[in-house]
Amino acid sequence: MGEPDFERAKQYALERLERELPPTAYYHSVQHTRDDVLAAALRLADIEGVTGVDRLCLLTAACYHDLGHIQHRDNHEALSAQIAADMLPRFGYGEDQIALVQRLIMATQWPPNPQTLLEKLIADADVDSLGRDDFLQTSLNLREELAGYGVRISDEQWYASQLEFLESHHYFSNAARQLRGEGKRRNLALVKQLLAEARQSKM
Repeated sequence: MGEPDFERAKQYALERLERELPPTAYYHSVQHTRDDVLAAALRLADIEGVTGVDRLCLLTAACYHDLGHIQHRDNHEALSAQIAADMLPRFGYGEDQIALVQRLIMATQWPPNPQTLLEKLIADADVDSLGRDDFLQTSLNLREELAGYGVRISDEQWYASQLEFLESHHYFSNAARQLRGEGKRRNLALVKQLLAEARQSKM
């Protein structure tokens, strides 16, 4: 059996995301998969020295982890894992590789509870933006996506929820803590400031 064709598997997932995601997917977009999660998984894998089949499966899971959103936002991880199981044999993936990809996809469920290094890396890659300079924009993208589903949230409610999320979250891998820990602390301070301003504007 030859090597799995990762490039074709990636192309398949990204093209379906581009074509089939609902127009309200401002956060769970093809850019989130391609530019955020896949790029972060690559960086984290490099730092942790992940190679071979493990690296292949990690990057494949990053490409497929949100594909279930083309069907339904609820339980989308299980839907994504099923799409991976259905499609990856076409690209030369074996049973063990597909099973690992599925486990990694399910490791992005919230709240996360990753057990292995690979599960920790994909869970961290999925929320890489928490420690990046563009955190505020990705946060507002999520707010806009929720509004598209009819969930309207005031500034105060939004920043309070983001503060709670940031304070309860922690990166699981040494690589993510090293890469994003300081940025996340800055973003936490920013959200506290925005929340205070939102509360002040109501007075």
